[in-house]
Amino acid sequence: MRDVVRHTEEVKVDVKTLDGQHMSWQHATTPVGSALRIAPSFVATAVDENAGLETAVEAHYVAEHGRYIVTAVTNRATRPDTEVNNLALRQVPIQAIVQGAAVQCIALTLDDEADPTARWTTVSALSSAEGRIIPAWLAEQVVKRGNKAERMEVIEILYGSAALAGLPPVKAVQYELGVPHRTASDWIKKARAEGRLEGMSYIVGRQADG
Repeated sequence: MRDVVRHTEEVKVDVKTLDGQHMSWQHATTPVGSALRIAPSFVATAVDENAGLETAVEAHYVAEHGRYIVTAVTNRATRPDTEVNNLALRQVPIQAIVQGAAVQCIALTLDDEADPTARWTTVSALSSAEGRIIPAWLAEQVVKRGNKAERMEVIEILYGSAALAGLPPVKAVQYELGVPHRTASDWIKKARAEGRLEGMSYIVGRQADG
C-alpha cells in the first residue's frame, strides 16, 4: 500500500513542461473526468543522492490508455564514482517519479468552473501532509454520511492521481480515506457512473514498479 504514496516520502520530483517551464496549474489544459484538468505532457526529474543518479522522465497523456505514458527516460551520474549500469538502472523508481509528477499536473477548482475568477490549484498544493494526496481533515469530512457530492469529488481526485500515473486507484482510496476495499471499490463505481472518471482508467494487474 505504501507504494501508492511513496513519491512524497522518498522521491522529490521537479516537474517542468516540455519547453522547460516550471509546471503550474496554468499548464493543465486538458479536461478529464468531470472537473479536472491535466497537463498534456511533462518532464519530471528526480535525484537519488544515495545512488548518485539523476533521472529525467518524459511522459504524455494518452486518452486511449486513460493515463500518462512514459516515452523517454534519461539517467545521468551525479558523482564520479557512480556507474550507470544495469544494476543501477534496476533501482530507478520510474513509476514513483511519474506519480510524484502526476499530482503536480492535475488541476482543479473548488469554485464554479465557469466563473472566470475561479481559483485553480494543483492536487499537490491541496495538502502539505507527508505521504498523502489530500489533507486528513478533508478525508474525515467526506467519509461522513450526507457528504455524497463532496465524496465523489474527492474520489475523482484520488482516482485521477493514481490512475493517471498507472497505480491502483482502489488502494489509493483505501489509504487516503481509511475505508475497506469493498467501500473504496463501490465509491469508485458510483463516481464512474456519474461520469466523473472519463478519460482516466486503470487496468487490473498493471505493474506499478516502473
